[in-house]
Amino acid sequence: MIKKIMLALCVLLFTAGTALATLNINKASQEELQALTGIGPSKAAAIIESRESAGAFESIEDLARVPGIGARTVENLSDRITVAD
Repeated sequence: MIKKIMLALCVLLFTAGTALATLNINKASQEELQALTGIGPSKAAAIIESRESAGAFESIEDLARVPGIGARTVENLSDRITVAD
């Protein structure tokens, strides 16, 4: 019984840790970008296209330069994304 409780606690802590991790939008794959709330396949592809054609994002606010992504989306993602290593 104790082993089951400890296992459940470890899984819970791991899940909470990954949920709080930030994603570097300058390095993220399409699949990683799609894991963000509000980012589907076409927006993820547009993010990658933008960083390849216009260069790396210097701030998370630069994400709004991507067609289909506005200030509200950036605000909603601000605690989940980063441009720093």
